[in-house]
Amino acid sequence: MKKRTALLSVPALVLGVAVLTSGPAFAATDDASYQGTLDAINGSNASGTFEIMVAGDQATVTESVSGLAETFDGKPYPHVQHIHIGAKGECPTTAADTNGDGVISTTEGQPSYGAIGTTLSTSGDTSPAAGTDLTVAGMGASFTYDRTFTLDAATAASLEAGTAVVVVHGLDPATLTKAAQDAKSDLVPSLPLAATSPALCGALTVSQADMPDGGVATGGGSTSSGADIGLLSLGAGFLVAAGGAVMVRRRISARG
Repeated sequence: MKKRTALLSVPALVLGVAVLTSGPAFAATDDASYQGTLDAINGSNASGTFEIMVAGDQATVTESVSGLAETFDGKPYPHVQHIHIGAKGECPTTAADTNGDGVISTTEGQPSYGAIGTTLSTSGDTSPAAGTDLTVAGMGASFTYDRTFTLDAATAASLEAGTAVVVVHGLDPATLTKAAQDAKSDLVPSLPLAATSPALCGALTVSQADMPDGGVATGGGSTSSGADIGLLSLGAGFLVAAGGAVMVRRRISARG
């Protein structure tokens, strides 16, 4: 299938994103934990669970997903994933598909879940700059993720404000409408739309064990100046690994 070949011919994808003024790690007050159920979006039929435990400026993420697009040309499908922040704190409905092609693209969903705050990479950088590096993405139809890293101020503020959303990207083009199969990515025109579109989405809420008496107080103001999010910018570069891209199916177990 030509579209599958087009996607996997790229060993790594780097999208331009609006860089948040995240600053240093936040100064923690109380420790907390947040959780969410990851539900299918764009007809992916996938599912998952997600939890993030915050202790000081350290965040420990545990995640399990299944039912995602599995392979392209016999190689595990790379699924980039992030904590999106600073918008409505919700997953988009089908009404977000403004162009009517049957797929909620990344930019069509952004008014609901916001821009990238933290990249859930398997190693190295967790900033928005690593947001679409396929070499540190989740691989295959099912995987688990367990990593501890330093949490940035903007994501911490979004968690506390109730506007943090986990999004896992990457669809199987064969499951899309003809119009969507023929469409180019709204972010990187050299790639198919399926490569960058959401497959799983889940809003994060404070865990019940951390709920204070009387419920959670909510504020109406901005979380911080660092969460002022611009539009995702178009453009991409390619990270070309020496000897070509070799993707090996593996259980994600990064060490932070």
